[in-house]
Amino acid sequence: MRFGRVPVAAGLALGLVLSPIGAAAADPKPTLRQAKAKLEKLNDKADKVVDQFNTATERYKKAKSAYTKLNDSYKRKLATVADLRSQVIGMAVDSYKYGTDLTSLPGLISTDNPQALLTGLTLAGQISKERAEKLAAFDRENRGLKVERDNAQKALEAADRERDGVEKERSEIMKLINEQKKLLRKLGAYNPGNPNSVGIKYSGPASGNAAAVLRFAFAQVGKPYIYGGTGPGGYDCSGLTQASWRAGGVSLPRTTWQQWAWGANRRVSLDDLQPGDLIFSSSLGHVVMYAGNGDIVHAPQTGDVVKVVKLSSYGNSLLGAIRP
Repeated sequence: MRFGRVPVAAGLALGLVLSPIGAAAADPKPTLRQAKAKLEKLNDKADKVVDQFNTATERYKKAKSAYTKLNDSYKRKLATVADLRSQVIGMAVDSYKYGTDLTSLPGLISTDNPQALLTGLTLAGQISKERAEKLAAFDRENRGLKVERDNAQKALEAADRERDGVEKERSEIMKLINEQKKLLRKLGAYNPGNPNSVGIKYSGPASGNAAAVLRFAFAQVGKPYIYGGTGPGGYDCSGLTQASWRAGGVSLPRTTWQQWAWGANRRVSLDDLQPGDLIFSSSLGHVVMYAGNGDIVHAPQTGDVVKVVKLSSYGNSLLGAIRP
């Protein structure tokens, strides 16, 4: 079962019962139970799509970063090749300007000064070596330039594919959000939240870095759930846990799936929870943080806000917990 379904006042039930059958054959309005069941399905679907969106976004960021690094390397190599090309062209111009290679044997033996001959031979060896090194460097760097360019181009194409994936998921999310908001408003349960909320004070039993984590999380209470949100004005579920644990000095991955995988060697029993532990839904669509005394803090879903509630109110469909 998904965490944190929309709390709806019992009084709303009076306004959501089946409408009386009149002369016209109008479709009946949904009952409170039907409306909440539909919202439950929407929220479960949104959980999965949001995590897919977050995963696609992370892949895009990595692909874009890889492209940027490779492209910068390509630009540096391009500058190096341009400089070497300039030097090689300069050598060719010098040979053309003097009509012959001044370091060639005919040019050297034509002198009648023995000392100049010896000096010329030494100089010829140095110049020949320098030219050979420059030509070799130019050839090497020029060949490497194509590799760098091709690598950068492949990385750019990968980034473009990931960006398209993000946009596809974003489109799906927007349709779900519109449905969620429409239903929540019918239920009178839509809460836009306050991006500037100062939250509430944490006074639970946490200690050490977990205390810093929960102080941060509680300070976000009242801020809106925003898909893909990582703060400071709003969060999605894994965005909140990531930001909170960052305040405690621990770097968590971005998505719910990644956080669960990251914690493979940090699993703890649901019967032995400690403040700061992350608790995951069975579908891995949602993650919350244990605050102690049977409470959790989390960012539930669209139309709701970061809040503190009882873990016991969410049933038994839990996958497990990790301790960062």
